[in-house]
Amino acid sequence: MRRLGLLGLAALGGCAQLPDVTGAVAGGGAALASSNPALGFAIGISVRAGVSAGLQVVMRRRQQAEQDAIAAAIGAPVPAAEGLPGAWAVRHGIPLGNREGEVRLVRVIDSALAECREALFRVQGEGQWFLTTACRQGEGWKWAAAEPATTRWGSLQ
Repeated sequence: MRRLGLLGLAALGGCAQLPDVTGAVAGGGAALASSNPALGFAIGISVRAGVSAGLQVVMRRRQQAEQDAIAAAIGAPVPAAEGLPGAWAVRHGIPLGNREGEVRLVRVIDSALAECREALFRVQGEGQWFLTTACRQGEGWKWAAAEPATTRWGSLQ
């Protein structure tokens, strides 16, 4: 299992280079096929931009799944009493970056506008706790923290 985790980290590290590599290959191939370096450059830049945008969509969906799992755990009946531990877990379609951890309810914020809960959460294997807020949305719970705040917990970004 540990080898699969190391392989996953290596594969995710390669994701950052994927747009550059595909753009270079597509641009180089187009330039060779057409004998026009300007056309190759334009195609390379376009392919790089497309692959980069596609990766951003995939990573954002994965991040949203992780946030939804944490919010669901915060809204679950188990951590309804302050301080009681609850568990969260997310399993992605591609089993790289699956995460699990613990949540602890800090306080309930009940107003006429929304029912929210503030909780501490952490990722299993990491010692640091993070504070977030989840609010009821329809029948479920959704992440309510502002997005720029997520850069401070890089493993779930």
